[in-house]
Amino acid sequence: MAGLTGWHLLALVVVVLLLFGAAKLPALAKSMGQSARVFKGEMKAMREEDSAQAEQAEAPKSNGSTAASSDKDASPGPDRIS
Repeated sequence: MAGLTGWHLLALVVVVLLLFGAAKLPALAKSMGQSARVFKGEMKAMREEDSAQAEQAEAPKSNGSTAASSDKDASPGPDRIS
């Protein structure tokens, strides 16, 4: 797929002007900017939440839970036949 050239962008601007009119373009640009700002904020919050969950998930592993899990693995369970 080819990239947008100068003529493509010019045609796009003309179509946008015809659809929305010059008076509504500043309001349209403002609302798009606000939407982008909210989207970036939400993405940042999701990344921070994911990193916090990853830290919490690794915290029990590093607190010596391997000894407890090895004891649990050694005991025969109902589905484990010796």
